[in-house]
Amino acid sequence: MPFLLPSFYPITDVRLSGLSHAEQVERLAAGGATMIQLREKTASPREFYTAALEAMNVARRLNVRIIINDRVDIAVAVDADGVHLGQEDFPPDHARRLLGESRIVGFSTHGLKQAVEADGLPVDYIAIGPVFQTSTKENPHAIVGLETIAATRRQTLKPLVAIGGITLARAASVIEAGADSVAVISDLFSTNDISERTREFIDRIR
Repeated sequence: MPFLLPSFYPITDVRLSGLSHAEQVERLAAGGATMIQLREKTASPREFYTAALEAMNVARRLNVRIIINDRVDIAVAVDADGVHLGQEDFPPDHARRLLGESRIVGFSTHGLKQAVEADGLPVDYIAIGPVFQTSTKENPHAIVGLETIAATRRQTLKPLVAIGGITLARAASVIEAGADSVAVISDLFSTNDISERTREFIDRIR
């Protein structure tokens, strides 16, 4: 079955939401999310494993795909649907060999050159950003802007996920620039209702 990238790609954050990964998956799915990335930067590997396992149990019940950020070992251990890798993480070709062809491998890039190079790697989608200023990274990369999204779309074939500072007000412009999907963290938690915010994003970019 070919990989179908949803237009809205939420990413969990325990600190911003005040909720466990499992609770976030439940609420994001209630809003219509079909693929969710679990992102954990502070928990120990054992803690993240336990949290990811709980989130997977919820996701399987709700028929939602789970992508693990950075940790190929945890993705394998909890039988997640895939992994999302950064430039300094496990190499995508090694991850593909470990995960097999049926699981999803996503890869972060921070400019046109990296994205074009990633187009030749065994990955299912290319993430590029930050599109706008972002507060979820301690040392963010330079902003790429909508122009780079458009240029990347012209020069790559793989599904393109835009990330970084994407708000509800900006989401449609990012899709119009050429992204297939928007990945969102902070703006998801800007209101008290994650499910409703998810519905708003999906309605805005459908």
